[in-house]
Amino acid sequence: MAGASSWADRSLVRDGTFYPSRSLSAAQRLAHYASRLPLAEVTTTYRFPPTPEVTRRWVSATPPGFTIDVRAWSLLSGAPTWPESLWPDLQGQVRPSRRGGAKLYRHRLPVQVVDECWERFRHALMPLSQGGRLGAVIVCFPTWFSPRPATWEELAALPARLAGFRVAVELNNARWFGGDTCEQTLGLLEESGLCFVCHDGGGPAGSVVAATADVAFVRFPGRARRWAKEVEAEGVEAEGVEAEGVEAEGHLLESEARRGPAPWSYRYSEAQLAAWVPAVRDLASGTSQVHLIMDNCWRTDAVDNASSLLELLAV
Repeated sequence: MAGASSWADRSLVRDGTFYPSRSLSAAQRLAHYASRLPLAEVTTTYRFPPTPEVTRRWVSATPPGFTIDVRAWSLLSGAPTWPESLWPDLQGQVRPSRRGGAKLYRHRLPVQVVDECWERFRHALMPLSQGGRLGAVIVCFPTWFSPRPATWEELAALPARLAGFRVAVELNNARWFGGDTCEQTLGLLEESGLCFVCHDGGGPAGSVVAATADVAFVRFPGRARRWAKEVEAEGVEAEGVEAEGVEAEGHLLESEARRGPAPWSYRYSEAQLAAWVPAVRDLASGTSQVHLIMDNCWRTDAVDNASSLLELLAV
């Protein structure tokens, strides 16, 4: 199955060709998206954890058989986090010397508070799981997360942290895939029942195509472009997040949508997508599902590429 990493990106909504109307409600927009594609990834949960009420609305707006992958909140993976995304009743648990900072880091919170954050995030996804819509929780680790005893242990602990959910892991440090470490990395993921997220293009895992659990994942972030997540890593915030009740999706400022393609815009050619077909079929031969996530969200690029890839695989 294939889908986009946003169903309400502002440039997609304003393009006016995918949705029948720009004035659709959030629920109507998600329902229309689900009528066209079988899969979506929610990425705004990386910045702000969802609530059970929001995930319940995702279920009510989509048909049985539709799948939603959810990106884990940044704090849980140790990445820099917006302080305001921490639940209000836990704000006082931040060490006094660290309050007021531009970013919140997991190590600045007591262990028991971090445990509570994991449990609250898991609780918020329960309606999605119980409604049969949750595909996987995708934990995206920051670039500093490299192979060493503490990080091996953290990976092994993920299934217990998110008990009852399928968990996928996205590793963004090249050392996980160098030499003998690559085999060790994939072996640990397989032993722990964790899904490995493959990458198209030149990322750390760009040349590693493997399945380590019952579901395989491939992310398509585009090529030869400077991506928003790379800009964020340098300390510049991605702006323009649109909160609509059913989803808080979208990556672009209104001014960006007006003035032309974003720096990270990229539309895969038919030939580039076709080149992936043998690998996807190989992944499918050993798994129950393959999730193909188009992360090149600019206007209709992601949704069109997802549809094209599905057509190529159907031949």
